Amino acid sequence: MKSVVFATAAAMLVLTSARPSFGRTIRIPVTRVGSVPVPCAEERLGTCHNRWHPAIRPAATANPGDTVIFETRDALDNPFDRSSTPETVAAANLNLVHPLTGPLFVRGAERGDVLAVTILDVVPGPDQFGYTVIIPGFGFLRDVFPNPAIVHWELQRRTDGDKEDDRGARQVATSADLPGVRIPLHGFTGTIGVALGLPEIETAFQREQQLMKAGGFVLPPQPLDAVPSDLCGLGRPAAERCLRTIPPRENGGNTDIKQMVKGTTLLFPCFVDGCLLSMGDVHFAQGDGEVSGTAIEMNGIVTVKVDVRRGQAAFVPFPQFESSRRGILKELEPERFIATIGIPIKPAGVVIVEETWIDGVRLGPLTNQSEDVTLAARDALLKMIDLLTGPQSPSSFKLSRDQAYILCSVACDLRISNLVDVPNFVVSDFLQLDIFR
Repeated sequence: MKSVVFATAAAMLVLTSARPSFGRTIRIPVTRVGSVPVPCAEERLGTCHNRWHPAIRPAATANPGDTVIFETRDALDNPFDRSSTPETVAAANLNLVHPLTGPLFVRGAERGDVLAVTILDVVPGPDQFGYTVIIPGFGFLRDVFPNPAIVHWELQRRTDGDKEDDRGARQVATSADLPGVRIPLHGFTGTIGVALGLPEIETAFQREQQLMKAGGFVLPPQPLDAVPSDLCGLGRPAAERCLRTIPPRENGGNTDIKQMVKGTTLLFPCFVDGCLLSMGDVHFAQGDGEVSGTAIEMNGIVTVKVDVRRGQAAFVPFPQFESSRRGILKELEPERFIATIGIPIKPAGVVIVEETWIDGVRLGPLTNQSEDVTLAARDALLKMIDLLTGPQSPSSFKLSRDQAYILCSVACDLRISNLVDVPNFVVSDFLQLDIFR
């Protein structure tokens, strides 16, 4: 019988420093069954939500200068384990995305301020398990890869025999589903942000409704499986304005920026008193683009320091991030790489799935489109998949196209290379060769 570990409300607060000027350390816990968090809707501590709304009650309170430890769930609310199959992936409930830990109320922060969140550490949760999946109907190449797939990752400590080109990474991800591949830990929060105010909620809702009516791919408010259910559930007061966490917005949210690692400071404009910081969707590692729709997803433990910059939202109306620590971006760059080059070309008669809502009549017959970064990125990515599955693949293991697509999602970086050479803008796709043993 599995043991059930319940954290106490007192554990949310406080390990007081012997030197109070350094601030307190506050922990926002999750309830676990064994080493795995219980579903967000079953969280008895009130520390989880999966929608954005300013009326969601704070889970904890901190002062500027405090250190806060967030225990988190993975992006899909921990539905997968080491025995999960593609059929498990196909049955995943996307209404549960993303379970977030919080909100954290920061004392003294007001609308018009900026909340500065410095990332101190990001590590896997106690189960030391991660996954990358292809979910039907989701992802950059969802029209090319319609079938579910999963790669299971073991998140393990480095051994003495590991190469030094991991630049000191404490852990690596390996998988029997991708033999010969080892991904170093570069952890970050895929989803992190503050509460939108009611005016910003309405602005985001109206513009997304307009786009949906025009045929754009939009996920409107969904009361089914919403947490907190008493605010955002079916028939509840804010059900039609509890926004989904899938798109990034003015509050940050699901930005999936792999450079937001330890040593960076994230800046969020405050729209409500206390700012109300939440986070989840933690990634062990990710390629720029997260093309399959998932990175190496894990439940994690994130340690941050919070501070308030008074009245600075006028200068930071949209989230930013910064760092004065040398070498952070260099640590993310591969020692060795191979890159493919994409331009906006396609077969005649094809309209890429991202542009079907625009004008298939005009785009369909073309084999070359003008100044199209999306099409160029697809072209570079498809060429990389061809490379990884072809005779010149750097992998010693024969990769399927599904495996290559997943590998690109966690270890390839799409970079805009040229936005001026009309009609063919250029996107390059960089594969980290360091990951191959």
